[in-house]
Amino acid sequence: LNAAPGRAPRQRVRFLPAPAPGGGGAVELVAARVPVLADHPLVRGPRFRKLKIGAGHRLDVKASGVFVLGIGHGNKLLTDLYNCHLTKVYTVGGLFGKATDDFSDTGNLVEKTTFDHVTREKLERILAVIQGTNQKALLMYSNIDMKTQEAYELAVKGLIRPMGKSPPIITAVRCLQFGLPEFQLEIHCLHETQQYLRKMVHEIGLELKSSAVCTQVRRIRDGVFTVDDALPRTQWNLQSIQEAIRNCQLKVETELEKILG
Repeated sequence: LNAAPGRAPRQRVRFLPAPAPGGGGAVELVAARVPVLADHPLVRGPRFRKLKIGAGHRLDVKASGVFVLGIGHGNKLLTDLYNCHLTKVYTVGGLFGKATDDFSDTGNLVEKTTFDHVTREKLERILAVIQGTNQKALLMYSNIDMKTQEAYELAVKGLIRPMGKSPPIITAVRCLQFGLPEFQLEIHCLHETQQYLRKMVHEIGLELKSSAVCTQVRRIRDGVFTVDDALPRTQWNLQSIQEAIRNCQLKVETELEKILG
């Protein structure tokens, strides 16, 4: 930002001494426009000495994907988006046949198990149970009377969600890929942590009379932001960030208007 072209110094009218037209060493005051020295870069110094940057929903060191940051005045919008309790979407990889102390494939091995009896149908049956159980929790923590017109209108708009603190809630889950011993899930959730998703993979393995570890947690959507909106590390420069802010501005304003009015 400091390397970008700055505005020209302000101009002020000053009365400066100048030789009078008649000569003879006489001096008169002449009005002239001169730059304000207080605006000179050597006097003013860098325009930006600090920049406030806020982090949205965090990612731990073993996860990847969409990580939203707020810059400057965007920190207030970041807080507003956080208060909307928007759904986040992950792709989660799993591996049947072993269990570790931290539920990831890089943890210390606890046990090995067989997995030949696991099928995609059995896995999808477990996922359906998980989704059904969490749907009940979603309705309970949303604090909405499901017999009212308000509940119907919110359901049509897809806005039923807990607007306060709640345990992690899975709003949708499906199997993307299945090829023993590996599988991949797509999980839509609220108020989760990445470690909670790894533990969920572990519990799925137990439900299938086997064991499983998590091989990957990747966030592909955080509210209105998707992977397509994200900037890879090689594009962390002023021009790319400004363009990303402009491209996402309308989406953010539309979502806040829809939910917060």
